[in-house]
Amino acid sequence: MLTDVDKKVVAAIQGDIPISQRPYKELAESIGISEAQFLEAVRKLHDQGVIRRFGATIRHQKSGFSANAMVAWKVDEARVHEAGKIFAGFKGVSHCYRRNPVSTWPYNLYTMIHAQAQEECVEMAREMAHAVGVEDYNLLFSKRELKKTSMEYFPFDDDD
Repeated sequence: MLTDVDKKVVAAIQGDIPISQRPYKELAESIGISEAQFLEAVRKLHDQGVIRRFGATIRHQKSGFSANAMVAWKVDEARVHEAGKIFAGFKGVSHCYRRNPVSTWPYNLYTMIHAQAQEECVEMAREMAHAVGVEDYNLLFSKRELKKTSMEYFPFDDDD
């Protein structure tokens, strides 16, 4: 179970991190605790597996990557973990995960790849397929971004 402080810490770090010399001090002050308490809470949440990682979210279109594709791969179940590690090692891959296939859609491993042009996505998928020895895959190109927000697990409430 998360404490009220834990929830406030998660709420504070799930949004934008201040660009300053001591961003965690600012976040700690915003929830009424010390910087040391804040950092200890983050460490504890990470050690418990509640927080898996910290990372920046890049708006890929604004950073020069105008093409992206979800690639659905049909990989032998015995090789999914191995293939996933190889796929995840490609520079243009931002996501790699496994899902259960269904009779009408046999794909079980998915990657999101980003490039400057669709042709580069196609070439990257070919290279990835060759690296793993997979022939059955499907590229699904994004047509339009309808929503891009981070998940908000605990709303930040200034009144508490």
